[in-house]
Amino acid sequence: MLQHDNDVARPTRPPGRGSSRRGFLARAAGAATAAATPALLTGCGTAGGSGSALTFWNFYAPQNTDDPAVRRQARWFVDLVAEWNATHDRRVELVFVPGTTYTDGFKLPSAFAAEAGPDIFLLSPGDFLRYYNGGVLADLTPYLEREAIADFGIALDTRTVDGRVHALPMEVEPLAVYYSVAAFERAGLSEGDIPTTWDQLLDVGDRLRGDTRAGMVFDTEPGYYQNFTWYPWMWQGGGEILGEDGSVTVNSRATRAALQLWQDAVEFGIAPRTLPAAGDVISAFRGDHVAMWQSGIWEVSSFRAYAPDFEYGIFRLPVPDGGTYTTAMGGWAFCANAQGRDPETAAEFCAWALGTMDERCIDRMVEWCVGAKSDIAPRDTVLERGEAAGGYDLWAMRKFKDEILPGGRPEPRYPPVVYKAVSDAIQGAMLAGRDVAGEAERAAASIDAYVRSYEGASLL
Repeated sequence: MLQHDNDVARPTRPPGRGSSRRGFLARAAGAATAAATPALLTGCGTAGGSGSALTFWNFYAPQNTDDPAVRRQARWFVDLVAEWNATHDRRVELVFVPGTTYTDGFKLPSAFAAEAGPDIFLLSPGDFLRYYNGGVLADLTPYLEREAIADFGIALDTRTVDGRVHALPMEVEPLAVYYSVAAFERAGLSEGDIPTTWDQLLDVGDRLRGDTRAGMVFDTEPGYYQNFTWYPWMWQGGGEILGEDGSVTVNSRATRAALQLWQDAVEFGIAPRTLPAAGDVISAFRGDHVAMWQSGIWEVSSFRAYAPDFEYGIFRLPVPDGGTYTTAMGGWAFCANAQGRDPETAAEFCAWALGTMDERCIDRMVEWCVGAKSDIAPRDTVLERGEAAGGYDLWAMRKFKDEILPGGRPEPRYPPVVYKAVSDAIQGAMLAGRDVAGEAERAAASIDAYVRSYEGASLL
């Protein structure tokens, strides 16, 4: 096991404006993405916005989609900004960036590196340190009510540095496995055959697969999302990327076992090398191209809106022998640009939208989590109100809240170099068929070299 000095756990203040910040974000952009994604903008506004309006970048475009769930989510953003603009002097303007450009490209880090980043934007936990260490995440704490901060609980853990909040989560999204009831029945399987162990998962997946149907789908595309979906398999065996003391612990039995599970699923023909239906979960299930797929709670709203008559089931991630059930909890958060045109108003907007005890604030978060979308609310008050309103009455939502969420862990906030080392190990084992021990060892060496000279907020 590789070790390093404990300075990795000692947080520092983010660098200020200037060439160091630009250089940091530019390097981070290059480390995370090998090739550029077209920088297209659609919808209301442009990258620079119009006039004095504060720009709010997001990927919930209100047009050119047949998915009613996406339209509802886009409408939530439109209504949110309209309500703010009706009651505040400094206006906010939505800028819609296509999802793949926003989440997988480097448009966002490139914009910040050029000092042309948005005033308000969405950020996942996995990308938090890239922007915090780059000095572009405003401190939201002065604008938040103490009671509201407590109401968030552990949802703020990966968005907090030295007790200061730098991002406000709008949702919590745990992972589970979805399955086709019809595919189970055709294979002579029932609810009693739902796998609870890794061996059972592979066995059931093998029985479910066909010439044009994958037995089980794990994400295959390298990126923060694939890492997010892989972490719980490592955690279940007691594995960690970094130990509590900051030591590099990725080269462990649990890591190798999780890599081996995904490799076996592919090599035995149970899981495909490319995503069915170009990654469209609902279309893949409806077209009988998949029997089981690991995904998150957000799929419930898509099934409800786009395939209301499709009969599906959900079960917790199976565990290895002697392991402990764990799932990963993702979710996007509002952030304000500390180097923007008006950081104070941008921070005030984030707090107004998600971080007060005002009835309207709580209601709009309920509407997002159980109306526009299907998520676990990140605040206790919002969860209670959403439950009282019937938002978790649907069997799938109730299962996520009562059975899948307990035992969940927030998505880690590793910076690009750490994420890339893990991603390379997953890709090498899963798709290239390389020795899992070698992949874990290479990841450990890369991460250890990085953390020895790392300067920034705690990686944990």
